[in-house]
Amino acid sequence: MAATFHETIHVALSDIKLQQNILTATNRFNEKRREIVAPEALPDYQELRSAAHAIKKHALDRLDSYLEMLEGKVREHGGEVVWCPDGEAAVHAVLSIARENGVRLAVKSKSMVTEEIHLNDDLEKNGIEVLETDLGEFIQQLSGERPFHIVAPAMHKTRGEIAELFAEKLGMARNDEPTELTKAARGVLRQKFLEAGLGVSGANFLIAESGAVVLVENEGNIRLTTSVPRVHVAIAGIEKVIPRAADLAVFLKLLARHGSGQPLTSYTSFLSGPRRSGEINGPEKFYLLLLDNGRSRILADAEKRQTLYCIRCGACANVCPVYRRIGGHSYPGTYSGPIGAILTPQFQGLGFESNLPFASSLCGACGEVCPVKIDIPRMLLALRRDVKEAETRQEKWRWEKRAFQAWSWLMRHPRLFEWAGFFGRAFVWPEAEGKWIRSLPGPLNAWTDTRDFPPPAEQSFRRLWRARQKQRSPGNGKSG
Repeated sequence: MAATFHETIHVALSDIKLQQNILTATNRFNEKRREIVAPEALPDYQELRSAAHAIKKHALDRLDSYLEMLEGKVREHGGEVVWCPDGEAAVHAVLSIARENGVRLAVKSKSMVTEEIHLNDDLEKNGIEVLETDLGEFIQQLSGERPFHIVAPAMHKTRGEIAELFAEKLGMARNDEPTELTKAARGVLRQKFLEAGLGVSGANFLIAESGAVVLVENEGNIRLTTSVPRVHVAIAGIEKVIPRAADLAVFLKLLARHGSGQPLTSYTSFLSGPRRSGEINGPEKFYLLLLDNGRSRILADAEKRQTLYCIRCGACANVCPVYRRIGGHSYPGTYSGPIGAILTPQFQGLGFESNLPFASSLCGACGEVCPVKIDIPRMLLALRRDVKEAETRQEKWRWEKRAFQAWSWLMRHPRLFEWAGFFGRAFVWPEAEGKWIRSLPGPLNAWTDTRDFPPPAEQSFRRLWRARQKQRSPGNGKSG
């Protein structure tokens, strides 16, 4: 039986080494991002964010038209477009393409959407070897783990841990120098690129006016994945479409800065179908799989539609005090951090893990750092409301509802409220004596299960206020 969200959080919080690794990595990301978006480095930063928000809003408001335009352009360039209503349909499409082309080995670039549909597992169950070619993803694949972070999949691992992993899995002498670790991975991957019959990628952006698939990276593995094998399959969520190539400049100025603290990534590729006559590079066949998998449902919700604006930079996770303590593997589903807390419930349904929207301090840092100005705190509050409304419809939550009704009634009767406070200080927790309370009675213990409760004040605010007003009154001989 899989561990619950609550259980995985406690495991992560008790792992001191993991805590140190997460804080070290996120501190580095945050420092680099702050430097490169500072006014002296990027004077029009806020204008770019507003423009990115406006472009995404425009594209999603007219998504049907832009997707049809995209499909036409891809087909015009010799590619095929496959519409996939869910993950099962997408996996089936990839399997069909692989079988038609006699593929036994596939190389794959980093892609969160393929993690979302569990593509690797299904291909391997059907006898097709899959190899991740991004270094972080390759490390995670050797570990048997899913990505820990949207941008840095192996962020939680130290060089020493990776060296031990490579020594065990690749048979190399233990060496934790980054150059040597990279060489070891390259030695495995380079031959696989040459042998693979299928290359699988995601897509950072889809340009409707030209049919181009845009991919950004730092390692060069995506270019090999998409050009060396005979067949290239790109899988993208339908929300990735933007109208024009001119719009892309806005996002390229923001994505790398928020994702890795760079002005631009090392490589930006524009792919438009299979190899044409006279070209020496590129696949013989190209397929674009457009995945819905719950996105249309989010699109139909005017209140939460902006969740789909996300460009997967990972910046919200880096600044989130919750993510920085519990890490990516504590979150259920594919996406972690604040964006995962609002995406996963909408993709999977509120019943999948109803506590996710509550995994936030609501400090607002995620909204402030988002390059496309998604109001993540407001989305979290909306989802919390939806969770509670669903819970109140269930019989088991009737006592909680009655408790809040009683509290509401008490708050509307000041004298009774004051006496209740006096009673609590005098009789319920007399042993507190100014110390923080580690355990509350009855169902209130759910609060102190994860935090201490402040001790009751010696005097209530109302008593202090009356005393202050008495001192200020004209009859006591004191001036204001």
